[in-house]
Amino acid sequence: MATLEIRDLHVTVDTEDGPKEILKGVDLTIKDGQTHAIMGPNGSGKSTLAYSIAGHPKYTVTRGSVTLDGEDVLAMKVDERARAGLFLAMQYPVEVPGVSVANFLRTAKTAIDGEAPKLRTWVKDVNGAMAQMKMDPTFAQRSVNEGFSGGEKKRHEIVQLELLNPKVAVLDETDSGLDIDALKIVAEGVNRYREQGDRGVLLITHYTRILRYITPDFVHVFVDGRIAEEGGPELAEQLEAEGYDKYVKAGTTAAG
Repeated sequence: MATLEIRDLHVTVDTEDGPKEILKGVDLTIKDGQTHAIMGPNGSGKSTLAYSIAGHPKYTVTRGSVTLDGEDVLAMKVDERARAGLFLAMQYPVEVPGVSVANFLRTAKTAIDGEAPKLRTWVKDVNGAMAQMKMDPTFAQRSVNEGFSGGEKKRHEIVQLELLNPKVAVLDETDSGLDIDALKIVAEGVNRYREQGDRGVLLITHYTRILRYITPDFVHVFVDGRIAEEGGPELAEQLEAEGYDKYVKAGTTAAG
């Protein structure tokens, strides 16, 4: 049973004025088959949480723990985290000139599984995943994300998700910059991944619109580097109606 457990996580980032604390004690547990949505205003630390789980060198964990199935994630290198079953879909997917999508995907699959997939079945799997995401198969021969639109980059992230099939997927604002058609296609891909029943999802978003297509089990309100409130899907509707103001004001008052 896959469980991602985050306990009292404190994270800093270096600035011109010295280290600045972004995460100020985050507690979160994502169990097998659960989808957790994290919502909050800009600058609240949502993406910092995603990148800290993935092992981005920009962020320094000063206190707390992150474990996956009891294994210490923070002691792992980035590639080891991927092999352990963690996946990050980035808000701004990077371009990799000179590396084709086909080679990138096969290399990633080989690294995670420890052996190369059989070429004939792999090509079929890649073409099938791309077709489900409404991506032209010629994209497989293009350099990773180079010249891709925002929507094409996000679809490619979900192609990776489906082919690599991690234990836990961290999706950082996968809905940003998507029109309604692309949003539905991306959501369908995430839901196919979820339908396996034993996969965890941490979905980070500003808006409720993606939650109309991907229904979370839990919603967490993130403000000033902490979880300010937790609830079910109804909490997302409340946020849509009322915004984050009361949480921001409460956090400011508490800090004062």
